[in-house]
This record gives sequence, C-alpha cells and structure tokens, in this order.
Amino acid sequence: MDNITRLEINGKEIILIGTAHVSKQSAEQVKDVIEQEKPDAVCIELDEQRYQSISDGNKWQETDIFKVIKQKKASLLLMNLAISSFQKRMAKQFGINAGQEMIQGIESAKDVGAELVLADRNIQVTFSRIWGNIGFKGKATLLSQIIFSIFSNETITEEELEKMKQQDTINAMLQEITESFPKLKKPLIDERDQYLAQKIKEAPGDKVVAVLGAAHVPGITKEIHKDQDLKALTKRPPKSKAPKIIGWTIPIVIVALVVLTFFQNPDAGMQQVWSWLLWNGSLAGIGTIIALGHPLAVLTAIVAAPFTSLNPLLAAGWFAGLVQAWMKKPIVRDFETLADDVTSVKGFWDNKVTRVLLVIVLANLGSALGTFVAGADVIRLFIQNLF
Repeated sequence: MDNITRLEINGKEIILIGTAHVSKQSAEQVKDVIEQEKPDAVCIELDEQRYQSISDGNKWQETDIFKVIKQKKASLLLMNLAISSFQKRMAKQFGINAGQEMIQGIESAKDVGAELVLADRNIQVTFSRIWGNIGFKGKATLLSQIIFSIFSNETITEEELEKMKQQDTINAMLQEITESFPKLKKPLIDERDQYLAQKIKEAPGDKVVAVLGAAHVPGITKEIHKDQDLKALTKRPPKSKAPKIIGWTIPIVIVALVVLTFFQNPDAGMQQVWSWLLWNGSLAGIGTIIALGHPLAVLTAIVAAPFTSLNPLLAAGWFAGLVQAWMKKPIVRDFETLADDVTSVKGFWDNKVTRVLLVIVLANLGSALGTFVAGADVIRLFIQNLF
C-alpha cells in the first residue's frame, strides 16, 4: 500500500501508517494493520494532554475552568476549543469524525496487548516555540486565526478537504499562517518530525507500528536514521525583555510626573491622583457593566484598575474575570456549546465562558482607555504647573 512504509532500524521493524486525519478509511486501515502485524508497541501522534482529553471523555467536560486557569492550562483549553470547533464543522459537513484513526490506534493497541506510546511533542511546547519565532505581526495573526477558527461558521470545500487529508489537524488549522510565515515550518513540522522519529525509534519491542498524519511520514523516514536530542526539541525559547522594559517605563514616567508635581504644587498633585483613580476605575467598571458582569466583578474592576495600570504584570480584566468565573463558574461543556451559542445574541451573552471573556476584554479595554485619558491629564497638569 502506498501509505505504508516499512523500515529496519537497529534490528527493529518499524511500520509507519500514513493516515488522513479526516478519512474514514484510515481508521479501518489502522485496525487491520495492527491486528495483522500484532506489534510490541503502537505509537500514535498524540501528546499526553491531547490523549487525556480523548480518554477522559465526560470527566474533561466537567473540569472547573477556574482550576484550569489556576493550573496554567488555559492555553491548552483554548487550543482544544479551536480544534474542536474546526473538527465539528467538518463532521457536520461531511459526516467525518476527525482523529478517529488515533482513537482506533489506542483501541487496537489494547486489543492486541501492545504498549501504547504517545509519540508527539507537547502541544504547548510546540506553540511556545512557534510564538517565539513570529514577531508582533505574527502573534496578532496567529491569535486572530485561532479566534476565527472558534467563531467561524465558514464551510469547507471539497478541494480544501482533500488538502486536509494530507495534513494533521494542527497543520490544517494553521495552514494560512504558515504560508505567511514560512519559518514556522521548522517548529510546526520539521521539529515534530524529529521528535516523532526519536520516540518511534525508542519504542519498546522488536516490532513497532506508528499511526501518523501522512504529512509527517517523509520527514520521519529521513530523520529516524539520526539521533535526535529530545531535550533540545522540548526547550522553550527565552522571552524577550523589550515588552517588559516598555511596560515598566510608562508607569514609572507617570509616577515620576505625579511626584514632581506634588513637590511643586500639592494641590495639582492631588488632582493628578484623583484623575488617575477616577478615570481608570470608572472606565474599567463601565466596561465590566457593559459585559453584564457580576456586581462583585464590577467592583473588582473599579478597585483594581488604578493599581494594575501601574504594573504591566497585572491587568484589571483578569481580576474581574476571575471574580466573574468564581461567582458564575463555567465548565468545559460551556466551551463545547460556544460555537452554537455565539450564533445568537442571547446565546453569546448567556454562555458563561463568553461572559467571562467579555468581562476580561471590556474591563481591560476600559482600564486601557482610562490610562490613556488619565495619563494625558497627568501630563497636562504637570506642564500647566511648570508655567
């Protein structure tokens, strides 16, 4: 078969199945090959977190989002939502259950008593390495691409479907951005080929079957003959110091201007302080009210905004959003209904997840606007006091 590749590495027989992630026939072929070959190990193109989201089923749906955010898994949840939304549109249009061949690989490994190996790199590491390679414009494009994939109801053409059969789900989702930023091919495909190749080569036993997206097979066939450094491939890139420097410079300038004004004219200095408190607090509060936030979330935004605006590590919207999430706890099931809920105004405002997102975004927007207005007033009073 064209999509079956057999390799001999250090006396170990390795069978690569190049699957189409949106093809019913791929799942059937995975089942047939594993049953016929009866391998010692089955490698699948999933990492631990994506595997857990599949195997936990309803348990994952009941996850408390507040706990998810606290455990720093919010980005994973966002990606799962984006991928889920993307898959649901395909399933609705073509009656295809994307990723079925990976589920079949898990079940067939269990049936023949083979050891299951999760061979893909952690998705958060992959996106961290992508994030560090695309600059400000790329970050904005990537975020808009993810958000668009969540909320889009756009249909997928038969031609696009055929292209997707040669990609994995992550590659298909980010096809547009990889075309705009060719250097993303390295962290998204090349590095994953290297990681997958090493994990497959290290799988236990004399016979190994690997279930992979067809796009990865050529790269893995090439890279599997080399020794790959998994530690280097999972290292997260260092964060740039520039945003932090800029973020601290602005509040330092504001505080310095207020202090200098106080020395020359205490009354003018107090005017600056009140201007800062009122504009930041009131506009952040108004933003939270527009989002129909809980009264405690509104109060939190009002109190937090004047202080978080002076600390780039903090944001009023996150405090207000956490309070909103605490008072009206969304669960992951709310994320799963999000694609349907946002099709109506009522659903958009009723969904607990979108309500938290609205509180965060509008409170931060209000606080940012308050910082701009209050900052301008602080500068005006400082200059006015000089003359």
